[in-house]
Amino acid sequence: MKKSLLLCTLICFGAIKTAGADVLVLVHGYLGSAQSWAESGVLDRLHKRGYRTAGIYGFSPRGVLFQSLAESPPKKPIYSVNLPSQAPVVIQADWLAAYLHQLKARHPGEAIQLAAHSAGGIVARMALVRHGKLSIDHLITIAAPHLGTGRAAQALDATDNGGMFGFVRGWLTRRATGDALYATLQHSRGVLIDLTPPGPGNLLFWLNRQPHPDIAYTSIMRIGTFAMPGDRVVPPLSQDLNRVPALAGKATTYTMAQGHLLTPVDGDLIGNLLTMAKSRTAPTQAGNAAKAD
Repeated sequence: MKKSLLLCTLICFGAIKTAGADVLVLVHGYLGSAQSWAESGVLDRLHKRGYRTAGIYGFSPRGVLFQSLAESPPKKPIYSVNLPSQAPVVIQADWLAAYLHQLKARHPGEAIQLAAHSAGGIVARMALVRHGKLSIDHLITIAAPHLGTGRAAQALDATDNGGMFGFVRGWLTRRATGDALYATLQHSRGVLIDLTPPGPGNLLFWLNRQPHPDIAYTSIMRIGTFAMPGDRVVPPLSQDLNRVPALAGKATTYTMAQGHLLTPVDGDLIGNLLTMAKSRTAPTQAGNAAKAD
């Protein structure tokens, strides 16, 4: 199912006062962190809709770390995660699954809503494919490279020191980008390989053909206008979950005129999408309760 929805429609929908989703988990993208959602203004918009930050999950050599940010779980809790975003997608996905297993124990029987930005959308899907539903009820991906991005291939080529002219290419790249960024790209080669467009033998080719859990899927596509160039990191069509062979026709897709980075509007978008989903399921839940009585 594919829809094109003006952003103002979603923002206006936010004026309707209805119950929100149960538990919200925010997954950052490449070179992001749990703070990305706060720094972009997303958390502030979600807080205005009744959500409250409950904690942050992170990784360490000793296992999962949890930082509680609330004395008791709020009614509409938000959990952010820190992932090793320069690591291959499978490693990040396994850490995310470990966080979600602990979250299930913290909120037994409650549905978990997952919102993931950029490469975090690929990590979230890999976690679902490798570890099952994990109590996830709805996955929202924002500007995620489901069909890869040529930017990853460009970065790999620019930092490839192999071959006769590899040293010269590396020197020119370091001169253009600076030593810090060059080193970051070198350390990120695993995840960059995973984000290249699907082709026989690579990760996205495999992932996009695997059975996915039967949950709700929503993809947010960043498109351009005459006044705005749109997403210059991930092609808009790559962000459409319906173009993933395993999810064709199963996802709802929205478009918005915006660049690749998160902005406060994404907080409104996430909140409204979850409110809409909750409104759709409420009558069914009420009907089931009546039958039980």
